[in-house]
Amino acid sequence: MNSIEIYKKYHLPENLQMHMLRVAACANLIIDNWMGEEIDKEAIIRVSLLHDMGNMLKIPEDFSEDIEFKKIRKEYFDIYGTNDHELNMEIGKKEGLTDKELIILDGKRSRKNEETLNSNSFERKICAYCDQRVAPEGVVSIKERLEDAKKRYKDKALSVWSDEKKANRVIECSLSIEKQIMQYCTINSEDINDDTIKQYIKKLQAYDI
Repeated sequence: MNSIEIYKKYHLPENLQMHMLRVAACANLIIDNWMGEEIDKEAIIRVSLLHDMGNMLKIPEDFSEDIEFKKIRKEYFDIYGTNDHELNMEIGKKEGLTDKELIILDGKRSRKNEETLNSNSFERKICAYCDQRVAPEGVVSIKERLEDAKKRYKDKALSVWSDEKKANRVIECSLSIEKQIMQYCTINSEDINDDTIKQYIKKLQAYDI
């Protein structure tokens, strides 16, 4: 089953589909310009294409008129409440992610940026970095993306963004992860943008997971 077929299976709204496709496209661009140690390219793409499936829980019930989406969302909401990460892991497992890929999926979250920075896994670093480059409207800089997250989620209880010191550390680590990745790329961070990733979107829509 390809990525679009999986997205349609869960009746995901287009904006959520596009977010995951853009993240995977950023990762694909890095992979095509990678000159570092050998990396598991397929794992990076597969995780990127499925990494936010659980975000259906964050979508307001009245956001979509799609009856099937509302039904699916309610079924999962009754089980997971607002815990989108647990649902990410559950759907990832259900759609065939390997144990290795599930570890990457679990570790790539921004709240774990310090661990990712100190990790030996460039698969994890690339997945985390690309997700943190994609805002709702498209690809932006790390600084812009995470400073926006800090503003939007500062009042969310128990969130890393609600603590100024922790939030700044997340951003600091993300910028360091960017440096770790870019030292092994033939492109610069500025070369990753909406124009340069366009070529990958159609291919990733048909990517078999």
